Amino acid sequence: MINIPKGTKDMLPSEAYKWHYVEETARKTAHSFGFKEIRTPVFEHTELFLRGVGETTDIVNKEMYTFEDKGGRSITLRPEGTAGAARSFIENGLAQNGLPLKTYYIASVFRYEKPQNGRLREHHQFGTEMFGSELPKADVEVISLAYTFLKNAGLKDIALNINSIGCKTCRAEFNKALKEYIGANLENMCATCKSRFDKNPLRILDCKEERCKVITAQAPRIIDYLCDDCKAHFEEVQKGLTALDIPFTVNPGIVRGLDYYTRTVFEFISTDIGAQGTVCGGGRYNHLIEEVGGKPTPAVGFGLGLERLLLVLENTGNMKAVEKGIDVYVAPLGDRAQAVSQSICQALRASGLSAETDLMGRSLKAQMKYADKIGAHYVAILGDDELDNQVATVKNMVEGQSKQVSIDDLKQGQVW
Repeated sequence: MINIPKGTKDMLPSEAYKWHYVEETARKTAHSFGFKEIRTPVFEHTELFLRGVGETTDIVNKEMYTFEDKGGRSITLRPEGTAGAARSFIENGLAQNGLPLKTYYIASVFRYEKPQNGRLREHHQFGTEMFGSELPKADVEVISLAYTFLKNAGLKDIALNINSIGCKTCRAEFNKALKEYIGANLENMCATCKSRFDKNPLRILDCKEERCKVITAQAPRIIDYLCDDCKAHFEEVQKGLTALDIPFTVNPGIVRGLDYYTRTVFEFISTDIGAQGTVCGGGRYNHLIEEVGGKPTPAVGFGLGLERLLLVLENTGNMKAVEKGIDVYVAPLGDRAQAVSQSICQALRASGLSAETDLMGRSLKAQMKYADKIGAHYVAILGDDELDNQVATVKNMVEGQSKQVSIDDLKQGQVW
């Protein structure tokens, strides 16, 4: 037997309705904010992620699925959605469609990391990207979309943490202070932090090693080094969230795990899945488009793991999705009924109802058990007597009552 690869999971038919629920909620929420769907390839040239995500990130250093194709090109399965959306924005000249350009995606992403509760090597993200606006209200709009989606999906107890990691100007001053502090403690830190010290010291603050977290807890805070422009931008973001009654906490420890972030960064947290409680993360990335070959274009967005969201909804008892059963099961008895049952099903489907019939040659008792198992609302029983009188005996599976309905009415969707 060939088993599923480690870190992947089947979506079974019995679970599909939950996925449909969160995906439909995502699409409806995005549409209500004026965001339109974008779909990019599952794989891209590796260079896109090296330039966009950052060579010092864990994703690039440890987690990417990279291979050489038959043409000798280095190809990578997408580890996140933003870089591909940025590439598409440039390549397809989407700025000509008017700015801001507001896009969303529901996509699978691939990261070779230790599988976690709600986070697999292949997992799925709902993400948004807004290109073109540098105003704080764009940050507020994207955060508001994420907040609205999580509420619409059913989450009740979520906390929004926000921070600003500044721009190139104020980050240069901060890096000096950070390197001075970290340098005095570097020998006690992990190998990854040591490698980041010269290339990108800010990434050290995102380390998950306990010994490093103890040291970085007392490190200088970038929020204390913001330039006047970044400080004003962050204050306006906070005012905008307050005006929309979106509660938040300023958390100076948030830096996010990708190199392209600038200024605003944020996370939505749930405590219901333990330490791995971030259900959504995002922020502003004003230099990404330029980094991957486009004209300077400010942008802001977020990524949200659907597996983790589903886990939280189920753990908290807030899963609102309900599995829909089949509307009508047509139970034929005898050869004559078998011959017409599929045509009745076809007519029922044309009228807008879902319908099934026997494909296994079962007895009536076995068919009734099967109809109950698939959640049929009604069972239309067809035997020789019913066909002679051009009727069906219809049973309401919820209330247990039965009555006769003409086959003509049944075909038109008049089941009861």
